[in-house]
Amino acid sequence: MGAIALHARASQDYEDKLAATQKLLIQAASSFAPLKQASSLGAEDVVITHLINSLELDIPVFVLETGALHQETLDLLDRTRSGSRAPVEVYRPVQESVIQFVGREGKDAMYRSIELRKACCGIRKMEPLERALAGQKAWITGLRREQSNARAEVPQVDTSEARAKINPLANWSWGDVWHYIQANDVDYNPLHDQFFPSIGCAPCTRAISLGEDFRAGRWWWEQEAAKECGLHVKNEEKAAA
Repeated sequence: MGAIALHARASQDYEDKLAATQKLLIQAASSFAPLKQASSLGAEDVVITHLINSLELDIPVFVLETGALHQETLDLLDRTRSGSRAPVEVYRPVQESVIQFVGREGKDAMYRSIELRKACCGIRKMEPLERALAGQKAWITGLRREQSNARAEVPQVDTSEARAKINPLANWSWGDVWHYIQANDVDYNPLHDQFFPSIGCAPCTRAISLGEDFRAGRWWWEQEAAKECGLHVKNEEKAAA
């Protein structure tokens, strides 16, 4: 059974949520410009990209191509770039940094310690993210409150840092996301059909089993408290870490 058949269940207030999300994106395009959408090409992000295109908003999309993504994700990236009205930018890590890290620590370093895993994320995600967001006033993400305890209080508009973060699907359910995908025939990552609700780098992502937490397949060998790569950690939390 595919992800649509399993999950596409709209909330009673889905239409209100959709209208509010469309209004927020339209407002963000003018009030927070320049801004970009950060896309991991997961279910939430393909919904947002579809909304940006359908509303004909001048919001570029960027993808962090870490050099360790699943082939299914890379294939979706190619299809997205060819079919999107909004430009889709691709940012890759500094190749020399990757070579030095792998040469020093090995290709499976992320499994040995949280520090090494975060170092890998730093090279493959955090540094390219800074390049992607240079000069931007805000960025758009697919964060939802339902995704994890750490994200339970995510606001739709977060202005607590110098660069605002727009989370247009913050109050959407997983069923809402898949209802939108079904209703609008949105192209999505086929790994979702293989029980991957959250998709990152191939070495750090696995399918989940019935009853497991939404993000249980990400860095599954670590404790729950550590399960963020740093992309959505606030500056004061980074300093404390």
